[in-house]
Amino acid sequence: MSDTKTAATPSAAASQLARIWANLPGWGGLAAVNHGTIGLRFMVTGMVFFLIGGVLAMLIRTQLALPEQNIVSAETYGQLFTMHGSVMMFLFAIPVLEGLAIYLIPKMIGARDLVFPRLSALGYYCYLFGGIIIMSSLLLGIAPDSGWFMYTPLSSSEFSPGPGSDFWLLGITFVEISAMAAGIELTVSILCSRAKGMTLSRMPLFCWYILVMALMIVFGFPPLILASILLELERAAGMPFFTVAAGGDPLLWQHLFWLFGHPEVYIIFLPAAGIVSTLIPVFSGRPIVGYRWIVIAVILTGFISFGLWVHHMFTVGIPQLAQAFFSVASMLVAIPTAIQVFAWLATLWRGKVVFHLPMLWVSGFLVVFVCGGLTGVMLALVPLTGRYTIPILS
Repeated sequence: MSDTKTAATPSAAASQLARIWANLPGWGGLAAVNHGTIGLRFMVTGMVFFLIGGVLAMLIRTQLALPEQNIVSAETYGQLFTMHGSVMMFLFAIPVLEGLAIYLIPKMIGARDLVFPRLSALGYYCYLFGGIIIMSSLLLGIAPDSGWFMYTPLSSSEFSPGPGSDFWLLGITFVEISAMAAGIELTVSILCSRAKGMTLSRMPLFCWYILVMALMIVFGFPPLILASILLELERAAGMPFFTVAAGGDPLLWQHLFWLFGHPEVYIIFLPAAGIVSTLIPVFSGRPIVGYRWIVIAVILTGFISFGLWVHHMFTVGIPQLAQAFFSVASMLVAIPTAIQVFAWLATLWRGKVVFHLPMLWVSGFLVVFVCGGLTGVMLALVPLTGRYTIPILS
């Protein structure tokens, strides 16, 4: 009899804990802080924005399908172009990957939940609120038309006098705060709440990718938050940050934006590469080759990515020495990326590959990614001007 009671006690305790941790029924579920629920909300909301962005893309391509079409006006086309880029970059790509990380990381490191559950919930609602603000400008017909990069002075009050840019700046600020919350949450959780015995050297590779991604978010997103606040202060209060006539510099916006914008490329890439590094060993039937080398490559990728932003600005009058530095850095980042590719190929070579559907997708990824990566190395070169071409030819 005592044995039966003893055996039933853990089950009863588990049931009680499950009831405590479960989401509240009905409208109370909106206050959920469970990592699985928050992660799914990020992913589902991101897919909704993805569908909206896809519709905007189809409208753009329909307008461009034949010459001299008038399906949408020039003003509407500018709004569609701006909103499509903004939706895909800010409201889809990063939030979906963050949601995947929030959902998977506690399960992979042996934790019950992330360390700051309410911070995760706050991050989701900031993301949702910011996305609604941005999309409402499109529904109201006052969407910004300065491009998803919102270059000044085109986005300043002189050339964009309506409230469209203000909607964008306010919404993007909330979205970036959301990303910061997720980045802090994931970083602290991976470093501080791993299961007993799971050292960093034994951690799943996907967790390493997410850790580097989260640290990049923490350091890479504040410049854009600062830029959006400064531009809004200039538009609303007349403070001179980007207006040349008032003593500002429009290049300041480009520096702040791309100081966020280029690390963002790798913030998007690293979780995807982490998925590939997780799937290849499974369908190869053997452990990943070069675990430590991949970890070093991921860390180097995250570090070097913060020294590349000026290669988006080669034509704005940057000094030649700076152009050379950023050109070299842009080519240097290919080395850690190549380490990962060779580790993937070695794992496939030494394993017995089973070409199920996920492996077919990974195979396609490898081909497309290598082709795109090689073009990226070539585009890192500073274009040669006529002044340099003559001595070289002579």
